[in-house]
Amino acid sequence: MNYRRIAEVKEKERQNTLEEIIYCWILFKFMENDIQMTPALSSSGGPVRDVSSLPNQEYKLQSIHSQDALEMIQNHLNLIMGEQAAAPLDTVVEISNLNLGKLYAASIMYGYFLKRVDERFQLEKTMKTLPPSLNEKLFTERDIKPNPFMDMESLVRMTPDGEMVDVEEDEETNPNKLRSYVSRLDADTLQRYATIRSKESVSLIEKQTQALFGRPDIKVLDDGSVNAKDGKTVTLTFTELTHLVLEAAGFGAFLWEAESHVESKYHFVNS
Repeated sequence: MNYRRIAEVKEKERQNTLEEIIYCWILFKFMENDIQMTPALSSSGGPVRDVSSLPNQEYKLQSIHSQDALEMIQNHLNLIMGEQAAAPLDTVVEISNLNLGKLYAASIMYGYFLKRVDERFQLEKTMKTLPPSLNEKLFTERDIKPNPFMDMESLVRMTPDGEMVDVEEDEETNPNKLRSYVSRLDADTLQRYATIRSKESVSLIEKQTQALFGRPDIKVLDDGSVNAKDGKTVTLTFTELTHLVLEAAGFGAFLWEAESHVESKYHFVNS
């Protein structure tokens, strides 16, 4: 009898069961907030038709997050859209199906990170233990290891490559701002909060992305980057792109909650 094989099968069954529990929790949270999730895309269709068929849910998707986290998500959206951020919401853009999927996956991980770090921030704010404002806040991507919410290929980046960010004292270094709080985290702490803690959650991110955008071999690598081969080009409006990013960020926030809840009973996360 191959005991190693039996153990592998049992471990796979355990992982699948945990994934199902976590995913059901996430679906319940979307239902609880009366949010319809984007349906899977058909082989002959694209995200424009499917996303535009949904009711306007921007307010509901925003209400998932604290005001502090929402400000960072808005900045995340502005950086994705770049110079076109001020363009009308009905502006049509082209993006490969692959990059749209990578953007969705990276936004899930960004939502996961924000929920995780925002819980710590809100606790410290409540306990009045936030560090004082700093006058010299400059940081660069070069000081931070690769992580899920700075995926250059999927256009999800906090700053242009190597650019120094000069944070204004009246807002960004305000200790009561989440963005300022995040900017003051050391590289190791930032990396830890940006890392998906379990293989079950990584698998769910891959499966959710593939369910929407097909299976172009989208993979979440160990360093948190998203890797895949190119796909077809699709068109969508900024409104539809915003919807997808907000939905993904919400999925990530719920993923953190679900993972933490299930971990309290089954103890399966890495750290």
